[in-house]
Amino acid sequence: MLPIIFFIPIVQLLILAYAVTFEIKNINLVIVDQDHSVASRQLASKFTAPAFYHVKAYPASYPEAEEFLKRGKANQILIIPPRFEQDLLKEKKVSVQLISNAIDGSAAAIMNAYGNSIIMDYNQDIITDISGGLVIKPLFNIRYSYWFNPELDYKTYMVPGILVLLVTIIGMFLSSMNVVREKEMGTIEQINVSPVKKYQFVIGKLLPFWFIALFELAFGLTLARIVFGIPIIGSLWLIFGVASVYLLAVLGIGLFISTLVHTQQQAMFLAWFFAVVFIMMSGLFTPVDSMPQWAQNINIINPIAYFIKMMRMIMLKGSEFQDILRPFLSVAVYAVISLTLAVWRYRKVAA
Repeated sequence: MLPIIFFIPIVQLLILAYAVTFEIKNINLVIVDQDHSVASRQLASKFTAPAFYHVKAYPASYPEAEEFLKRGKANQILIIPPRFEQDLLKEKKVSVQLISNAIDGSAAAIMNAYGNSIIMDYNQDIITDISGGLVIKPLFNIRYSYWFNPELDYKTYMVPGILVLLVTIIGMFLSSMNVVREKEMGTIEQINVSPVKKYQFVIGKLLPFWFIALFELAFGLTLARIVFGIPIIGSLWLIFGVASVYLLAVLGIGLFISTLVHTQQQAMFLAWFFAVVFIMMSGLFTPVDSMPQWAQNINIINPIAYFIKMMRMIMLKGSEFQDILRPFLSVAVYAVISLTLAVWRYRKVAA
């Protein structure tokens, strides 16, 4: 249990915060320049300027470029046709082709947006040059301001969710192996014939992990602030208050699992099954609003989804208790139900 308590949280926070990201920062590009003119070289140079584009080769034909795409050595192909500069000057219009690897649909959409933006920027430069340097000022001057994550840093979005995983693993996995460990060691018989009441036994089993998980949350918040610079705009007391109730729900689930199985291995597998389903549907990696309606309906019974939402709202938005009242009440009801089931399922009888 000691590695789970102390090692896993550090690995989760320091590695996952950097590794788990949907940002596209490295796009391998091959350029098929069939014109070799000044205009075509200017367009190619537009793609070499951004730091996230890396031109891997300049093949002479499309079949050669396609091989790069098939072998996974390129993510995009830019094809500049023959007579590119001539058509641009005489016809005032020309077509280029941008081909993206769309195995990952979301990544392809982002790469396509990047490429289109660069081509549109080049197009604007061409319009300015043709018009003799005359620049038409836009009617509206648009300036962007991003609330709650001004730098659009993905770690700011991910770290609060990873902190939820941290306390969930501590709570669910350790509590699920708790009672069943007594069964494996044979000490459950002595507990069953003792005068200890059922609720006292449950409190004694869950309270240590409740304190450990809260300590891990405090440690994680400190690490997030020092290492990643994650802001904590809301109240720390509110964060720990919500976490305290959430941990009761998670510990109740773990204890209920522990009363159902006979070995720690069975407890681990069952806890892992529920944890994976809850985590994947929690909104940590993909927004819950983007899921099908049936998945959103099932997600009503997912405590991790509620806690991730509350953590992000408190840490990044500075939300107060009335702002998170609905998900908090859902977690509280979940805690009552899971603890009630755990106490009911544990039968204090001598075998």
